[in-house]
Amino acid sequence: MASTLPDHPQSDSPAGSPAQQAPLSALSMPSPPSASQPERSGRVEVHGIDHIPETERRGRARELFSVWAAANVNYLNLVVGGALVLTGLSLWQAFAVVVVGNLFWLSTGLLAVSGPAAGAPSEVITRTMYGIRGNRANNAVTGWMISVCYFALNLAAAAVAAFSLVEQVGVTPNTPIKIAIVIAIVVVTLTISVYGHAVIVRLYLPITLALAAAFAVVGYEILRHADYGWSQPQPLTGGGLWAAVLAGVTLIASGPLSYTTSADFSRYLPVTTSPRAVLGWTALGGFLPSVVVGGLGVLGASAVDMTDPQAALQKILPGWFNPVFLLSLVVGTIAVNALTAYSAGLALQAVGIRIRRTLSVLVDGAVAVALTLYALLVSNFLDTVSNVLQLTVVLLGPSTAIYATDILLRRNHYDGRALTDETPDSPFWYRAGINPAGTLALAAGVATSALCVDTLYTGPVAALTGVDLALPVGTVVSAAVYAPLMRRATAAARDSA
Repeated sequence: MASTLPDHPQSDSPAGSPAQQAPLSALSMPSPPSASQPERSGRVEVHGIDHIPETERRGRARELFSVWAAANVNYLNLVVGGALVLTGLSLWQAFAVVVVGNLFWLSTGLLAVSGPAAGAPSEVITRTMYGIRGNRANNAVTGWMISVCYFALNLAAAAVAAFSLVEQVGVTPNTPIKIAIVIAIVVVTLTISVYGHAVIVRLYLPITLALAAAFAVVGYEILRHADYGWSQPQPLTGGGLWAAVLAGVTLIASGPLSYTTSADFSRYLPVTTSPRAVLGWTALGGFLPSVVVGGLGVLGASAVDMTDPQAALQKILPGWFNPVFLLSLVVGTIAVNALTAYSAGLALQAVGIRIRRTLSVLVDGAVAVALTLYALLVSNFLDTVSNVLQLTVVLLGPSTAIYATDILLRRNHYDGRALTDETPDSPFWYRAGINPAGTLALAAGVATSALCVDTLYTGPVAALTGVDLALPVGTVVSAAVYAPLMRRATAAARDSA
Protein backbone atom coordinates (compact mmCIF):
# COMPACT_ATOMS: atom_id res chain seq x y z
CA MET A 1 0.00 0.00 0.00
CA ALA A 2 1.18 3.53 -0.76
CA SER A 3 1.60 5.77 2.24
CA THR A 4 0.03 8.69 0.45
CA LEU A 5 -3.67 9.01 -0.30
CA PRO A 6 -4.60 8.80 -4.00
CA ASP A 7 -7.54 10.92 -5.05
CA HIS A 8 -8.66 8.23 -7.48
CA PRO A 9 -8.60 4.42 -7.47
CA GLN A 10 -6.02 2.68 -9.63
CA SER A 11 -7.29 1.04 -12.81
CA ASP A 12 -4.21 0.61 -14.92
CA SER A 13 -2.66 -1.96 -17.14
CA PRO A 14 -0.01 -4.19 -15.54
CA ALA A 15 3.30 -2.62 -14.56
CA GLY A 16 5.90 -2.66 -17.23
CA SER A 17 3.41 -3.07 -20.06
CA PRO A 18 4.21 -1.39 -23.39
CA ALA A 19 1.54 1.21 -22.71
CA GLN A 20 3.65 2.60 -19.89
CA GLN A 21 6.78 3.15 -21.95
CA ALA A 22 7.62 6.10 -24.23
CA PRO A 23 11.16 6.29 -25.60
CA LEU A 24 12.67 9.74 -25.97
CA SER A 25 13.14 9.13 -29.66
CA ALA A 26 9.44 8.52 -30.29
CA LEU A 27 8.07 10.77 -33.03
CA SER A 28 4.47 9.54 -33.26
CA MET A 29 1.47 11.81 -32.89
CA PRO A 30 -0.99 11.63 -29.96
CA SER A 31 -3.62 8.95 -30.19
CA PRO A 32 -7.32 9.92 -30.18
CA PRO A 33 -8.81 10.46 -26.70
CA SER A 34 -10.45 7.46 -25.12
CA ALA A 35 -14.15 7.42 -24.52
CA SER A 36 -13.74 6.09 -20.99
CA GLN A 37 -14.28 8.96 -18.61
CA PRO A 38 -11.61 11.49 -19.58
CA GLU A 39 -11.19 14.43 -17.24
CA ARG A 40 -13.59 17.32 -17.82
CA SER A 41 -12.99 21.00 -17.19
CA GLY A 42 -16.29 21.42 -15.34
CA ARG A 43 -15.32 18.95 -12.62
CA VAL A 44 -12.83 19.00 -9.79
CA GLU A 45 -9.86 16.88 -10.85
CA VAL A 46 -10.05 13.46 -9.21
CA HIS A 47 -6.38 12.52 -9.55
CA GLY A 48 -3.56 13.48 -7.25
CA ILE A 49 -0.15 11.82 -7.35
CA ASP A 50 -1.67 8.51 -8.44
CA HIS A 51 -0.94 7.13 -11.89
CA ILE A 52 -3.06 8.33 -14.84
CA PRO A 53 -4.30 5.29 -16.80
CA GLU A 54 -3.89 5.45 -20.57
CA THR A 55 -7.68 5.24 -20.92
CA GLU A 56 -7.96 8.67 -19.24
CA ARG A 57 -5.29 10.42 -21.32
CA ARG A 58 -6.17 12.95 -23.98
CA GLY A 59 -5.01 16.17 -25.62
CA ARG A 60 -2.11 17.31 -27.78
CA ALA A 61 1.30 18.69 -26.92
CA ARG A 62 0.52 22.10 -28.45
CA GLU A 63 -1.94 22.73 -25.59
CA LEU A 64 1.11 23.14 -23.35
CA PHE A 65 2.08 26.37 -25.11
CA SER A 66 -0.80 28.41 -23.69
CA VAL A 67 -0.37 26.82 -20.24
CA TRP A 68 3.17 28.16 -20.01
CA ALA A 69 2.59 31.36 -21.98
CA ALA A 70 -0.22 32.51 -19.68
CA ALA A 71 2.06 32.00 -16.72
CA ASN A 72 4.84 34.13 -18.19
CA VAL A 73 3.08 37.18 -19.61
CA ASN A 74 3.40 38.71 -16.18
CA TYR A 75 4.59 41.64 -14.13
CA LEU A 76 7.50 39.78 -12.55
CA ASN A 77 9.26 39.33 -15.92
CA LEU A 78 8.80 43.05 -16.55
CA VAL A 79 10.30 43.89 -13.15
CA VAL A 80 13.27 41.57 -13.61
CA GLY A 81 14.01 42.98 -17.08
CA GLY A 82 14.16 46.49 -15.67
CA ALA A 83 16.21 45.31 -12.68
CA LEU A 84 18.98 44.14 -15.01
CA VAL A 85 19.55 47.70 -16.18
CA LEU A 86 19.49 48.90 -12.59
CA THR A 87 22.45 46.59 -11.86
CA GLY A 88 24.55 48.57 -14.35
CA LEU A 89 24.12 46.64 -17.61
CA SER A 90 23.63 48.48 -20.87
CA LEU A 91 20.46 47.90 -22.88
CA TRP A 92 22.01 45.40 -25.29
CA GLN A 93 23.80 43.58 -22.47
CA ALA A 94 20.54 43.30 -20.54
CA PHE A 95 18.75 42.01 -23.67
CA ALA A 96 21.43 39.35 -24.11
CA VAL A 97 21.07 38.28 -20.48
CA VAL A 98 17.29 38.00 -20.89
CA VAL A 99 17.70 35.70 -23.89
CA VAL A 100 20.45 33.53 -22.40
CA GLY A 101 18.72 33.18 -19.04
CA ASN A 102 15.48 32.16 -20.67
CA LEU A 103 17.20 29.42 -22.70
CA PHE A 104 16.81 27.40 -19.50
CA TRP A 105 13.19 26.89 -20.58
CA LEU A 106 14.68 24.07 -22.66
CA SER A 107 15.39 22.24 -19.41
CA THR A 108 11.78 22.78 -18.30
CA GLY A 109 10.66 21.28 -21.61
CA LEU A 110 13.00 18.32 -21.22
CA LEU A 111 11.62 17.50 -17.76
CA ALA A 112 8.09 17.69 -19.14
CA VAL A 113 8.68 14.77 -21.53
CA SER A 114 8.67 12.38 -18.57
CA GLY A 115 5.00 13.17 -17.85
CA PRO A 116 3.38 11.28 -20.75
CA ALA A 117 5.95 8.48 -20.45
CA ALA A 118 5.18 7.81 -16.79
CA GLY A 119 1.60 9.06 -16.52
CA ALA A 120 2.75 10.54 -13.23
CA PRO A 121 3.67 13.99 -11.90
CA SER A 122 7.27 15.08 -11.39
CA GLU A 123 6.85 14.66 -7.64
CA VAL A 124 6.50 10.90 -8.18
CA ILE A 125 8.93 10.47 -11.09
CA THR A 126 11.76 11.80 -8.92
CA ARG A 127 11.47 8.63 -6.82
CA THR A 128 13.75 7.12 -9.45
CA MET A 129 16.43 9.65 -8.50
CA TYR A 130 16.18 9.81 -4.70
CA GLY A 131 14.35 6.66 -3.63
CA ILE A 132 10.96 6.42 -1.95
CA ARG A 133 12.00 7.96 1.35
CA GLY A 134 14.67 10.26 -0.03
CA ASN A 135 12.14 11.71 -2.44
CA ARG A 136 9.87 12.72 0.42
CA ALA A 137 12.61 14.98 1.74
CA ASN A 138 13.26 16.24 -1.79
CA ASN A 139 9.59 17.13 -2.23
CA ALA A 140 9.40 18.81 1.15
CA VAL A 141 12.08 21.31 0.11
CA THR A 142 12.38 21.46 -3.68
CA GLY A 143 8.72 20.71 -4.32
CA TRP A 144 6.70 22.24 -1.52
CA MET A 145 8.72 24.87 0.33
CA ILE A 146 10.15 26.59 -2.76
CA SER A 147 6.77 26.45 -4.54
CA VAL A 148 5.05 28.15 -1.62
CA CYS A 149 7.76 30.84 -1.54
CA TYR A 150 7.25 31.55 -5.24
CA PHE A 151 3.49 31.58 -4.65
CA ALA A 152 3.95 34.23 -1.97
CA LEU A 153 6.26 36.40 -4.10
CA ASN A 154 3.90 36.37 -7.07
CA LEU A 155 0.93 36.95 -4.80
CA ALA A 156 2.67 40.00 -3.39
CA ALA A 157 3.10 41.37 -6.93
CA ALA A 158 -0.59 40.78 -7.69
CA ALA A 159 -1.62 42.40 -4.43
CA VAL A 160 0.44 45.55 -5.06
CA ALA A 161 -1.27 45.97 -8.43
CA ALA A 162 -4.69 45.34 -6.87
CA PHE A 163 -4.00 47.96 -4.17
CA SER A 164 -3.38 50.55 -6.89
CA LEU A 165 -6.50 49.42 -8.72
CA VAL A 166 -8.77 50.02 -5.72
CA GLU A 167 -7.10 53.40 -5.16
CA GLN A 168 -8.25 54.44 -8.63
CA VAL A 169 -11.85 53.82 -7.65
CA GLY A 170 -11.46 56.02 -4.59
CA VAL A 171 -10.83 53.40 -1.89
CA THR A 172 -7.84 53.81 0.42
CA PRO A 173 -6.22 50.37 0.90
CA ASN A 174 -5.66 50.30 4.65
CA THR A 175 -4.39 47.13 6.34
CA PRO A 176 -7.79 45.34 6.63
CA ILE A 177 -8.55 46.11 2.98
CA LYS A 178 -5.11 44.90 1.93
CA ILE A 179 -5.64 41.63 3.78
CA ALA A 180 -9.07 41.24 2.16
CA ILE A 181 -7.56 41.85 -1.31
CA VAL A 182 -4.82 39.27 -0.76
CA ILE A 183 -7.39 36.70 0.38
CA ALA A 184 -9.67 37.45 -2.59
CA ILE A 185 -6.80 36.91 -5.05
CA VAL A 186 -5.91 33.66 -3.30
CA VAL A 187 -9.50 32.43 -3.49
CA VAL A 188 -9.57 32.92 -7.28
CA THR A 189 -6.14 31.33 -7.66
CA LEU A 190 -6.93 28.29 -5.54
CA THR A 191 -10.26 27.77 -7.29
CA ILE A 192 -8.36 27.21 -10.54
CA SER A 193 -5.84 24.96 -8.79
CA VAL A 194 -8.51 22.90 -7.05
CA TYR A 195 -10.48 22.29 -10.26
CA GLY A 196 -7.14 21.28 -11.68
CA HIS A 197 -5.59 20.19 -14.92
CA ALA A 198 -8.54 20.29 -17.35
CA VAL A 199 -9.58 23.78 -16.21
CA ILE A 200 -5.99 25.02 -16.52
CA VAL A 201 -5.66 23.68 -20.07
CA ARG A 202 -8.98 25.15 -21.21
CA LEU A 203 -8.76 28.47 -19.36
CA TYR A 204 -5.18 29.41 -20.13
CA LEU A 205 -5.61 29.93 -23.87
CA PRO A 206 -8.06 32.87 -23.45
CA ILE A 207 -5.92 34.16 -20.58
CA THR A 208 -2.87 34.09 -22.85
CA LEU A 209 -4.72 36.01 -25.57
CA ALA A 210 -6.10 38.60 -23.12
CA LEU A 211 -2.72 39.18 -21.47
CA ALA A 212 -0.97 39.37 -24.83
CA ALA A 213 -3.41 42.09 -25.93
CA ALA A 214 -2.85 44.07 -22.72
CA PHE A 215 0.93 43.82 -22.90
CA ALA A 216 0.82 44.77 -26.58
CA VAL A 217 -0.48 48.18 -25.50
CA VAL A 218 2.21 48.39 -22.81
CA GLY A 219 4.82 47.38 -25.37
CA TYR A 220 3.66 49.99 -27.86
CA GLU A 221 3.97 52.78 -25.29
CA ILE A 222 7.36 51.56 -24.08
CA LEU A 223 8.66 51.38 -27.66
CA ARG A 224 7.30 54.87 -28.32
CA HIS A 225 8.91 56.42 -25.25
CA ALA A 226 12.14 54.40 -25.10
CA ASP A 227 15.48 56.15 -25.49
CA TYR A 228 17.32 53.85 -27.91
CA GLY A 229 20.52 55.84 -27.49
CA TRP A 230 20.47 55.56 -23.69
CA SER A 231 23.66 54.46 -21.98
CA GLN A 232 24.83 53.88 -18.43
CA PRO A 233 26.47 56.95 -16.85
CA GLN A 234 29.26 54.66 -15.64
CA PRO A 235 29.40 51.54 -17.85
CA LEU A 236 30.55 48.32 -16.22
CA THR A 237 33.81 46.74 -17.39
CA GLY A 238 36.00 43.78 -16.53
CA GLY A 239 35.12 41.75 -13.45
CA GLY A 240 32.27 44.03 -12.51
CA LEU A 241 30.61 43.46 -15.87
CA TRP A 242 30.96 39.68 -15.69
CA ALA A 243 29.63 39.67 -12.15
CA ALA A 244 26.51 41.58 -13.24
CA VAL A 245 26.03 39.38 -16.32
CA LEU A 246 26.27 36.09 -14.42
CA ALA A 247 24.05 37.38 -11.61
CA GLY A 248 21.51 38.48 -14.22
CA VAL A 249 21.53 35.11 -16.00
CA THR A 250 21.04 33.41 -12.65
CA LEU A 251 18.16 35.73 -11.83
CA ILE A 252 16.42 35.08 -15.17
CA ALA A 253 17.16 31.34 -15.14
CA SER A 254 15.60 30.97 -11.70
CA GLY A 255 12.20 31.31 -13.37
CA PRO A 256 12.32 28.26 -15.66
CA LEU A 257 14.41 26.32 -13.13
CA SER A 258 11.64 26.76 -10.56
CA TYR A 259 9.44 24.53 -12.74
CA THR A 260 11.11 21.22 -11.95
CA THR A 261 7.47 20.04 -11.84
CA SER A 262 6.68 20.54 -15.53
CA ALA A 263 5.61 16.89 -15.93
CA ASP A 264 2.60 17.74 -13.71
CA PHE A 265 1.01 19.46 -16.69
CA SER A 266 1.97 16.97 -19.40
CA ARG A 267 1.09 13.72 -17.62
CA TYR A 268 -2.45 13.60 -19.05
CA LEU A 269 -1.14 13.45 -22.62
CA PRO A 270 -1.26 10.02 -24.31
CA VAL A 271 1.85 7.89 -23.94
CA THR A 272 2.38 8.09 -27.71
CA THR A 273 2.76 11.88 -27.66
CA SER A 274 6.00 12.98 -29.31
CA PRO A 275 8.61 13.89 -26.66
CA ARG A 276 10.01 16.47 -29.06
CA ALA A 277 6.60 18.12 -29.28
CA VAL A 278 6.24 18.16 -25.48
CA LEU A 279 9.71 19.66 -25.07
CA GLY A 280 9.20 22.20 -27.85
CA TRP A 281 5.76 23.52 -26.92
CA THR A 282 6.65 23.69 -23.22
CA ALA A 283 9.93 25.51 -23.84
CA LEU A 284 8.44 27.88 -26.42
CA GLY A 285 5.48 28.69 -24.17
CA GLY A 286 7.86 29.84 -21.45
CA PHE A 287 10.67 31.30 -23.57
CA LEU A 288 8.75 33.52 -26.00
CA PRO A 289 6.65 35.59 -23.55
CA SER A 290 9.48 35.74 -21.01
CA VAL A 291 11.86 37.21 -23.57
CA VAL A 292 9.30 39.65 -24.95
CA VAL A 293 8.06 40.90 -21.56
CA GLY A 294 11.55 40.88 -20.05
CA GLY A 295 12.81 42.83 -23.07
CA LEU A 296 10.07 45.41 -22.57
CA GLY A 297 11.28 45.77 -18.99
CA VAL A 298 14.79 46.43 -20.27
CA LEU A 299 13.59 49.11 -22.71
CA GLY A 300 11.31 50.55 -20.05
CA ALA A 301 14.37 51.31 -17.94
CA SER A 302 15.48 53.79 -20.62
CA ALA A 303 12.19 55.67 -20.38
CA VAL A 304 11.06 55.48 -16.73
CA ASP A 305 12.43 54.74 -13.28
CA MET A 306 12.15 50.96 -12.98
CA THR A 307 12.79 50.99 -9.24
CA ASP A 308 9.00 51.39 -9.05
CA PRO A 309 7.88 50.08 -12.46
CA GLN A 310 4.18 49.92 -11.72
CA ALA A 311 3.89 53.59 -10.81
CA ALA A 312 6.43 54.70 -13.43
CA LEU A 313 4.77 52.89 -16.34
CA GLN A 314 1.41 54.41 -15.52
CA LYS A 315 2.91 57.81 -16.37
CA ILE A 316 3.44 56.82 -20.01
CA LEU A 317 0.32 54.68 -20.46
CA PRO A 318 -2.99 56.21 -21.63
CA GLY A 319 -5.18 57.18 -18.69
CA TRP A 320 -8.00 54.89 -19.77
CA PHE A 321 -5.62 51.93 -19.91
CA ASN A 322 -4.21 52.17 -16.40
CA PRO A 323 -6.99 50.09 -14.78
CA VAL A 324 -6.68 47.52 -17.59
CA PHE A 325 -2.92 47.37 -17.05
CA LEU A 326 -3.31 46.85 -13.31
CA LEU A 327 -5.96 44.19 -13.86
CA SER A 328 -3.70 42.39 -16.34
CA LEU A 329 -0.95 42.30 -13.70
CA VAL A 330 -3.35 40.66 -11.27
CA VAL A 331 -4.62 38.13 -13.82
CA GLY A 332 -1.08 37.26 -14.94
CA THR A 333 0.09 36.50 -11.43
CA ILE A 334 -3.05 34.49 -10.74
CA ALA A 335 -2.21 32.39 -13.81
CA VAL A 336 1.33 31.62 -12.67
CA ASN A 337 0.27 31.03 -9.08
CA ALA A 338 -2.46 28.59 -10.04
CA LEU A 339 0.24 26.39 -11.60
CA THR A 340 2.47 26.83 -8.56
CA ALA A 341 -0.28 25.98 -6.08
CA TYR A 342 -1.29 22.96 -8.15
CA SER A 343 2.24 21.54 -8.04
CA ALA A 344 2.71 22.46 -4.39
CA GLY A 345 -0.43 20.47 -3.57
CA LEU A 346 0.99 17.41 -5.33
CA ALA A 347 4.31 17.92 -3.53
CA LEU A 348 2.56 17.91 -0.15
CA GLN A 349 0.99 14.56 -1.01
CA ALA A 350 4.34 13.21 -2.21
CA VAL A 351 5.93 14.16 1.10
CA GLY A 352 3.84 11.35 2.59
CA ILE A 353 1.00 13.31 4.17
CA ARG A 354 -2.32 11.51 3.76
CA ILE A 355 -4.31 14.40 2.37
CA ARG A 356 -6.36 14.85 -0.76
CA ARG A 357 -5.00 17.13 -3.46
CA THR A 358 -7.87 19.60 -3.07
CA LEU A 359 -7.14 20.04 0.64
CA SER A 360 -3.37 20.19 0.12
CA VAL A 361 -3.85 23.09 -2.30
CA LEU A 362 -5.80 24.99 0.38
CA VAL A 363 -2.99 24.41 2.89
CA ASP A 364 -0.51 25.86 0.40
CA GLY A 365 -2.70 28.93 -0.03
CA ALA A 366 -2.92 29.56 3.71
CA VAL A 367 0.86 29.42 4.13
CA ALA A 368 1.41 31.64 1.08
CA VAL A 369 -0.98 34.29 2.44
CA ALA A 370 1.05 34.51 5.65
CA LEU A 371 4.33 34.83 3.73
CA THR A 372 2.82 37.42 1.37
CA LEU A 373 1.61 39.67 4.14
CA TYR A 374 5.11 39.56 5.59
CA ALA A 375 6.65 40.46 2.21
CA LEU A 376 4.22 43.36 1.75
CA LEU A 377 4.11 44.79 5.25
CA VAL A 378 7.64 44.10 6.54
CA SER A 379 10.26 43.62 3.81
CA ASN A 380 11.28 45.46 0.63
CA PHE A 381 9.51 43.66 -2.21
CA LEU A 382 12.05 44.16 -5.02
CA ASP A 383 14.99 43.13 -2.83
CA THR A 384 13.07 40.11 -1.59
CA VAL A 385 12.32 38.98 -5.15
CA SER A 386 15.92 39.32 -6.30
CA ASN A 387 17.48 37.63 -3.28
CA VAL A 388 15.07 34.72 -3.06
CA LEU A 389 15.12 33.96 -6.79
CA GLN A 390 18.92 33.90 -6.87
CA LEU A 391 19.26 31.86 -3.68
CA THR A 392 16.86 29.12 -4.83
CA VAL A 393 19.16 28.44 -7.80
CA VAL A 394 21.59 26.86 -5.34
CA LEU A 395 19.10 24.00 -5.00
CA LEU A 396 17.10 24.19 -8.21
CA GLY A 397 20.09 24.10 -10.58
CA PRO A 398 21.43 20.78 -9.23
CA SER A 399 17.97 19.19 -8.88
CA THR A 400 17.09 20.13 -12.48
CA ALA A 401 20.39 18.73 -13.73
CA ILE A 402 19.83 15.41 -11.92
CA TYR A 403 16.28 15.10 -13.28
CA ALA A 404 17.39 15.90 -16.84
CA THR A 405 20.31 13.48 -16.59
CA ASP A 406 17.99 10.70 -15.38
CA ILE A 407 15.67 11.23 -18.36
CA LEU A 408 18.58 11.00 -20.78
CA LEU A 409 20.10 7.95 -19.07
CA ARG A 410 16.76 6.10 -19.10
CA ARG A 411 15.91 7.38 -22.57
CA ASN A 412 12.61 8.49 -21.06
CA HIS A 413 11.53 4.97 -20.09
CA TYR A 414 9.47 5.18 -16.87
CA ASP A 415 7.17 2.52 -15.44
CA GLY A 416 4.26 4.55 -14.10
CA ARG A 417 2.71 1.72 -12.11
CA ALA A 418 6.00 0.74 -10.46
CA LEU A 419 6.51 4.35 -9.40
CA THR A 420 3.35 4.18 -7.25
CA ASP A 421 4.75 1.29 -5.18
CA GLU A 422 6.16 2.71 -1.94
CA THR A 423 6.88 -0.62 -0.22
CA PRO A 424 10.34 -2.12 0.35
CA ASP A 425 9.62 -4.34 -2.67
CA SER A 426 9.58 -1.28 -4.93
CA PRO A 427 12.34 -1.14 -7.56
CA PHE A 428 12.91 2.42 -6.33
CA TRP A 429 13.43 1.50 -2.67
CA TYR A 430 17.21 1.24 -3.24
CA ARG A 431 18.90 1.24 0.21
CA ALA A 432 16.45 1.75 3.07
CA GLY A 433 14.30 3.87 0.74
CA ILE A 434 17.13 6.17 -0.34
CA ASN A 435 19.02 6.23 -3.63
CA PRO A 436 22.66 6.98 -2.71
CA ALA A 437 23.42 8.21 -6.25
CA GLY A 438 20.77 10.91 -6.27
CA THR A 439 21.39 11.93 -2.69
CA LEU A 440 25.14 12.23 -3.19
CA ALA A 441 24.75 14.09 -6.49
CA LEU A 442 22.31 16.60 -4.99
CA ALA A 443 24.49 17.14 -1.92
CA ALA A 444 27.58 17.66 -4.06
CA GLY A 445 25.78 20.04 -6.42
CA VAL A 446 24.22 22.11 -3.64
CA ALA A 447 27.46 22.25 -1.63
CA THR A 448 29.59 23.44 -4.55
CA SER A 449 26.87 25.82 -5.67
CA ALA A 450 26.69 27.33 -2.16
CA LEU A 451 30.43 27.96 -2.27
CA CYS A 452 29.97 30.03 -5.41
CA VAL A 453 26.78 31.98 -4.67
CA ASP A 454 26.68 35.73 -4.09
CA THR A 455 23.23 36.89 -3.01
CA LEU A 456 21.90 36.82 0.56
CA TYR A 457 25.36 35.68 1.52
CA THR A 458 28.67 35.42 -0.31
CA GLY A 459 30.34 32.03 -0.68
CA PRO A 460 34.14 31.79 -0.45
CA VAL A 461 34.59 31.13 -4.18
CA ALA A 462 32.39 34.12 -5.02
CA ALA A 463 34.40 36.23 -2.59
CA LEU A 464 37.63 35.25 -4.35
CA THR A 465 36.42 35.60 -7.93
CA GLY A 466 33.92 38.41 -7.50
CA VAL A 467 31.32 36.59 -9.62
CA ASP A 468 28.36 34.30 -8.86
CA LEU A 469 29.12 30.91 -10.45
CA ALA A 470 26.52 29.00 -8.43
CA LEU A 471 24.33 28.05 -11.38
CA PRO A 472 26.91 26.60 -13.82
CA VAL A 473 29.01 24.95 -11.11
CA GLY A 474 26.13 23.35 -9.23
CA THR A 475 24.53 22.10 -12.45
CA VAL A 476 27.71 20.55 -13.87
CA VAL A 477 28.83 18.95 -10.60
CA SER A 478 25.48 17.31 -9.82
CA ALA A 479 25.14 15.87 -13.34
CA ALA A 480 28.79 14.71 -13.33
CA VAL A 481 28.29 12.86 -10.04
CA TYR A 482 24.89 11.36 -10.88
CA ALA A 483 25.55 10.07 -14.41
CA PRO A 484 28.34 7.55 -13.68
CA LEU A 485 26.67 6.32 -10.47
CA MET A 486 23.34 5.63 -12.19
CA ARG A 487 24.46 4.58 -15.67
CA ARG A 488 24.50 0.85 -14.86
CA ALA A 489 21.17 0.91 -13.00
CA THR A 490 19.35 2.83 -15.75
CA ALA A 491 20.81 0.55 -18.45
CA ALA A 492 19.49 -2.49 -16.57
CA ALA A 493 16.08 -0.86 -16.28
CA ARG A 494 15.98 -0.15 -20.03
CA ASP A 495 17.02 -3.72 -20.87
CA SER A 496 14.28 -5.18 -18.68
CA ALA A 497 11.60 -2.87 -20.13
